[in-house]
Amino acid sequence: MDLDQQIQALIKGAPQDGNTPHLIESIAPVLKLLAQRLRHLEYYVMQTLENDWVMFTLSHRTQTETEKNVIYAFPTLKDVSAGSFSRSDPNLIALPVPVVDVLFQMLAMNNIYSTIFFETPGNVTIGTEVQRSELEQLIHQSWQNLVDAAPQPNIPSDIA
Repeated sequence: MDLDQQIQALIKGAPQDGNTPHLIESIAPVLKLLAQRLRHLEYYVMQTLENDWVMFTLSHRTQTETEKNVIYAFPTLKDVSAGSFSRSDPNLIALPVPVVDVLFQMLAMNNIYSTIFFETPGNVTIGTEVQRSELEQLIHQSWQNLVDAAPQPNIPSDIA
């Protein structure tokens, strides 16, 4: 699925409550912009058997009290098994997730700092980090641009 198809699938799969599909449409350009920075259309994400995404807590090398929760997104299933985040736990599985869905899920996870996308198959030591705050900032900027571009009502100066 290309990025536009992923966005349409996300909109179609959203609760049809009258708001959520429109909300997704409004942030779709930001999701697409960030997805275009990445190399793959889908990534493998570790999940529990209940479909909860597995977060990893990283500590700063020198400031051990500084921690952040991240999601790892792998280019291949083989890469999931590599490194210290091995799938040795039988209660964890890795499933392919469209890149747009990975980015969208970051908005729903309040305690997530970022997602680290491993871009090169066979190399799980270097990744591209997308911070949740960056995603939120880009969405706010996009919405502000929409507000600024909207026509302003022409209110007569002698209205009082």
